[in-house]
Amino acid sequence: MPVTSTEKLRELLKHRTVAVVGCSSTPGKAAHDVPAYLQENGFDVVPVNPYADEILGERAYDSLDDVEETIDIVDVFRPSEEVPDIVDQVLDRHDSRGDVDALWLQLGIRHDEAAARAEAAGLDVVQDRCLKVTHQQLGD
Repeated sequence: MPVTSTEKLRELLKHRTVAVVGCSSTPGKAAHDVPAYLQENGFDVVPVNPYADEILGERAYDSLDDVEETIDIVDVFRPSEEVPDIVDQVLDRHDSRGDVDALWLQLGIRHDEAAARAEAAGLDVVQDRCLKVTHQQLGD
C-alpha cells in the first residue's frame, strides 16, 4: 500500500538525500522550485537531468545509475508513463547498492503497477503528492 499515514510520511521526511529525477534548471517550474525548497530546508538534493551539468549549484547526473551519493528518496518529476522505467532503475540501484528507501511520485504522477513493484521490493512509495507541500504540513 502506498504511504498515506501522517506518521509514516513524517518518518520519510527524516531522510536527507533526495535524488530528483527530472529536476529542472528553470526557475518557476515545480521541478526546479520544489528541489530548491528542499535544499533550503536542509535536504541534500541530487539533480538527475541528462540535459544539464549543474542545477541548484549541484552536479546534475544523467541517470540514477550515475549518482555517486547514497540516495534515501527518489523524487520523480517525469510523466506517469515514464514511471515503470524509473522504477526499473530504482530497483536495480536498490539491489546493487542497497540504497534508496523510498520512491516519491510528485503531485499528478502515479503508476499503480510500477508502485506495487517498488513496494514488493521493500521501498516506501508515495504517489500523487508534493514533497514540498507535505514537508510544509508535517516537517519539523
